[in-house]
Amino acid sequence: MSEETFLKVAGLYKAYGTGDSRQEVLRGLDFSVAKGEFCVLLGPSGSGKSTLLNIIGGIDSADQGYISISGDKLEDMDEKALTLYRRKHLGYVFQLYNLIPNLTVKENIEVGAYLSDHPLPIEDLLHTLGLYEHRHKLPNQLSGGQQQRTSIGRAIIKNPDILLCDEPTGALDYNTSKEILKLIEDVNQKYGNTVIMVTHNQAISQMADHTIKLRDGQVRKNIINDNKISATDLDW
Repeated sequence: MSEETFLKVAGLYKAYGTGDSRQEVLRGLDFSVAKGEFCVLLGPSGSGKSTLLNIIGGIDSADQGYISISGDKLEDMDEKALTLYRRKHLGYVFQLYNLIPNLTVKENIEVGAYLSDHPLPIEDLLHTLGLYEHRHKLPNQLSGGQQQRTSIGRAIIKNPDILLCDEPTGALDYNTSKEILKLIEDVNQKYGNTVIMVTHNQAISQMADHTIKLRDGQVRKNIINDNKISATDLDW
């Protein structure tokens, strides 16, 4: 298998509703993502970014076309196989942190470890996340940035092939957003996970290896970035 065919999106269509209320959300998407790439899905609200992310995540299904990971097509999987796919291959980071309020930082992260046969070492990960000294705190004792770091830890501890990030900095201020983006960049480089991030922030595409620009449910630009910059140097 070549790197370029790790994640393949082919002829993808998705619509919601029927008759006059039918809305085509995805209209024939075609692109591929290489293993270990940091890929940004960029576009305005309503462009189909989150729908695409949900289909890649096995949360939603396409009407036509397919998505394959390492040659395995999602459309060929039954519910049990899809559950195993999500457990084995995917980590999710959302705009909302969804932490368990009565568990500590360390315990919240360890929840993700139970879904993996080969979890990352918790102590090492806590240091990478900058959370080691906060490991015994509860979520309500943390800042927004620390809560998002904890949710990233929960997603990454199971060492997923793909880290899906849906507007992960959407609820954070500018400086904290840059810290979280730097953390995701560090995780991508240290652990080699493929990162797919949905955002409407054009500046974030400057730190990506690969940008898919979406508008009206179609790929408008498919850009490989040969001159990417560090998250630390982003400005918007």
